[in-house]
Order: sequence, then C-alpha cells, then structure tokens
Amino acid sequence: MLVVGQIGKPHGVRGEVSVAVRTDQPEERFAAGAVFATEVPRDRRVGAGPAVAVPSSFQVPEKLVVESVRWHQGRGIVAFEGVQDRNGAEALRGVLLQVDSSSLEPPDDPDEFHDHQLVGLRVVSVDGTDLGTVARIEHAPASELIVLDKTGGGTGLIPFVSQMVPTVDLPGGRIVVDLPEGLLDL
Repeated sequence: MLVVGQIGKPHGVRGEVSVAVRTDQPEERFAAGAVFATEVPRDRRVGAGPAVAVPSSFQVPEKLVVESVRWHQGRGIVAFEGVQDRNGAEALRGVLLQVDSSSLEPPDDPDEFHDHQLVGLRVVSVDGTDLGTVARIEHAPASELIVLDKTGGGTGLIPFVSQMVPTVDLPGGRIVVDLPEGLLDL
C-alpha cells in the first residue's frame, strides 16, 4: 500500500476535513469517487495539530470514498461518504489514506521512486559499510527523509537529496549514501 495523504483537522461543521497530500497527482488521486484504504497510525499527530480523543460512536472505516474535494492553499478540503458532521471528521484526524501500490505505474523519471519501492532496501555507505535498512520515508516540508533502522539498533534520519544519496539500486536492493561524519549519531 502507498500512502497518498493524511487527514488533518476538520474544516467546518459538515464533516469536511483537510488532507495533507503526499502524491504528485493530487487532482487525479483525490477526485470524487476515489476509494482509499485507511490506516490509523499509533501516533496520529499531523501538521494540522495534535489528535484529540476519538468519539466512541464513530469507528474509522477500512475504506473511505471521496464525495467531493476542493483545493485551498495546497491542501485538499475533502468530504467523505458517511462522514456527516464535525465529530465524525474529528475521529478521522491523523488517518493515513492509501492506494494499492500494484495498480501504480512506475515513475517516468529514473531518479523518482515510490515509497514502497524503497522500504526494506539495505543502506550502505560509499565505502561499503552496512548502515541498516529503510524503515519508511518521511515527507518533511523541506525534503523527504529516509528513516533508517540502524544495524546496531536505533533509528536514524537521512535527507533524501542527491548529495547524500548518490545511488538507489532497486534491482540490487540497496541504497548507497555519502553522509557527513556524525549524522547518524544524532
């Protein structure tokens, strides 16, 4: 599954929510009738503020269907079928919206990758030292970050920029990184 968005705070009282988009084709992905699988992360915080207690009468459905969408300041304002009021919208805060990655075409640009293609790859330094495995990709405001499960335990963050990630070898199952000294010690 590929995450294409994360639900933020409610917008108004009619069940609409803001959505932080994580796709290069937002108008195609977030069209009326689009269906998303949902995932409730352990930490439901989003850039739109902290999560609040979920009303007990509303369960996050396994799938959400877009009823309508409009765009405001780079975010989608989305109404989902079955979410009629602010309480239902509040219960969705922080939920990840996903699509089946097998239905996606590979990117046209050879230096562009889908998150699911990178998760699980080995990360090695330019001198061949095994640093760990890609746990996930974080989409930060400045750039994407590789979340690394370090070989010796713990987690590290690597900015996904060409200066630090010169090679992504999908067939070889590895990413070669050239990191400044001490970056993974933070």
